[in-house]
Amino acid sequence: MTPHSPNPRKPANPLKSAKAVLLASAVAVTALAVTPNLGAVDSLMALNAARAEAVKLPAPANPGFADVVEAVSPAVVSVRVENMVEPASDDGEFRFDRRGGDDRMPEFFRRNPEFFKRFFGDQFGERGPRGDRPHGRRFGMSQGSGFFISEDGYLVTNNHVIDGGSKYTVVMDDGTELAAKLIGADKRSDLAVLKVDDDRKFTYVDFASDEPRIGDWVVAVGNPFGLGGTVTAGIVSAQGREIGSNRYDDFIQIDAAVNKGNSGGPAFNLKGEVIGVNTAIFSPSGGNVGIAFAIPASTTQEIVGEIIDKGSVVRGWLGVQIQPVTGDIAEALSLGEARGALVSEPQEDSPAAKAGIRSGDVITEVDGKPVRGPRMLARMIGERDPDETVTLTIVRGGNEEKVEVKLGTLNEAAMASTEDNGDQPMDKSENTGKLGLALGEAPDGGVMVLGVRPDSAADDKGVQEGDVIGQVNGEEVKTPDDVARLVKQAEDAGRKSTLFRIERDGNARFVAIPFPKA
Repeated sequence: MTPHSPNPRKPANPLKSAKAVLLASAVAVTALAVTPNLGAVDSLMALNAARAEAVKLPAPANPGFADVVEAVSPAVVSVRVENMVEPASDDGEFRFDRRGGDDRMPEFFRRNPEFFKRFFGDQFGERGPRGDRPHGRRFGMSQGSGFFISEDGYLVTNNHVIDGGSKYTVVMDDGTELAAKLIGADKRSDLAVLKVDDDRKFTYVDFASDEPRIGDWVVAVGNPFGLGGTVTAGIVSAQGREIGSNRYDDFIQIDAAVNKGNSGGPAFNLKGEVIGVNTAIFSPSGGNVGIAFAIPASTTQEIVGEIIDKGSVVRGWLGVQIQPVTGDIAEALSLGEARGALVSEPQEDSPAAKAGIRSGDVITEVDGKPVRGPRMLARMIGERDPDETVTLTIVRGGNEEKVEVKLGTLNEAAMASTEDNGDQPMDKSENTGKLGLALGEAPDGGVMVLGVRPDSAADDKGVQEGDVIGQVNGEEVKTPDDVARLVKQAEDAGRKSTLFRIERDGNARFVAIPFPKA
C-alpha cells in the first residue's frame, strides 16, 4: 500500500452521511409533493392538444439590422441648408430673411415650444459682427436628412428643413458633397423635393406598399445633431396620430431614437422599404424620449409625385369652418354618438355654401366613407381634385341627407380654421342666470353675451363677454327672450345640454352648455 492510497477500512464521515440522508429525504418529500399534480399536468396537455396550436414564429435567419442598413445607407443623405440672415438693428443682432420677420417655425410649434420639437438643428440664427459680410449680411446654416427616390437624383426631405433656404447641399454617406436645387415643397404636409444633377446613378429606395402594423420593427437612418449616417431601431408604436401640426395630420408613431437633424430622414421596414418620413418628436426636453412621428409612405408618395409632376400640390376645397363633435354636442343634436365634423359656418360663395350646406350641419360621410372628425374630413377633401364632385352625408335636424358638392381649389385665402382659440372668459360677478349667462341685444342684431358668471357651465365652456349668440339648438335667435325660450324647451325635453352657435371675431363655433345638476 502506498502512502497516498486511501484506507479502505476508514469509517465514513458522519456529517457527510447525514447530508446524504437529508438529501435523500428531501428528494422523497419532493417526489411526494409533486406526484398528486401529475394528473393536472396531463389534463392541461390534453386540453391544449384539443385547441388550435399556440403562437409560434420561426426565428429569423439574421435577427440584426445590418443587412438592411448596409443596403439602404447609400440612399440616405444629410441635407445642409444655407439661409440668408440680416441684421435686425445696428446692435449686431441678426434675423432670418423669410419675407416675414423671424418666423422660423410652423405656428403650432411656435405656440408649443416645449411640447413638439422640430429638429432641424440649433444652428439657426448665427450671430456675429455686422461687418462680417457685405451690407452687414451673413449666412446661417441648418441641417436635416433626406433620401433618394430615383436613380436620377430626386430626393425627399421635410419642408421645414429647407424652408427659407437660399442654397442646398447634399452630403452622401461617403462624404461626397453635391449641390441640389429645390423642385417644390408643400407646407401643409411638411414635405419637399430636391434634385441633384450629376452623371452618376444614385442608389435609391422605394416606398412600402403595405401599411406597417403596430409592433413591426422600424429602422431610422439620418443625420442627428449633424453627426451623419446614424442608425437607430425600434418598433411602430401607433398609427393615425394627430399632433396638431396641420389640418392633414395622420402620423405613424415610432420609438426608434430620433433627434434634431433626423428630420426629413426615412424610417424603414426590414425589407428596406420606406414606411415614413421622420418629421416631429414629442420632447419636453428637446431630446429623444422614445416618441417620434413619421409621415406615412402612402401620403408621402402621393404628395411627392404631385410635386415632381406639377411643382406644387393642388387640393380640393369645400369651404367650411368645422369643429369636433363632442359628447355634449352629439347629445344636443340627438346624434347618438360623437361622430363627424360640425359645420360652424360655410364660407361665403364657397362650394359648400353653393351646395346648400348650413351652419349646424354635421358631415358624417364623404362618398360613403365615415368621417371620424374635422381633421379626417380635411384630409378626405384635400385628397380630392378641384372640380371633382363628392357626395356628403349630413345630419340636419336629426335627419340624414345626401348633398352633392363640386369642390373648388384650396389656396391660402380659402383655408378655414378648425381650431378653438381657447381664450378664457372675462371675470363677471353679476347675476347671469341658470347657465351662467347675462344676455342683451347686440348692436347689429342678435343676442350678445353681457356677462359670464365665474365657474358656471358657460364659463367652463369658454363663453366670453362680447360673444354673439346666433342660434340655439339649431334655431335662429334675435332676442334674449328667444334664447330663454329655447333653453327652457331643451330642459323640459330632458336634454342634458343646450347647443349654442357663438360668433367671435368673425368666426363661428358651436358650444354645448350643460344644465347644472340638481
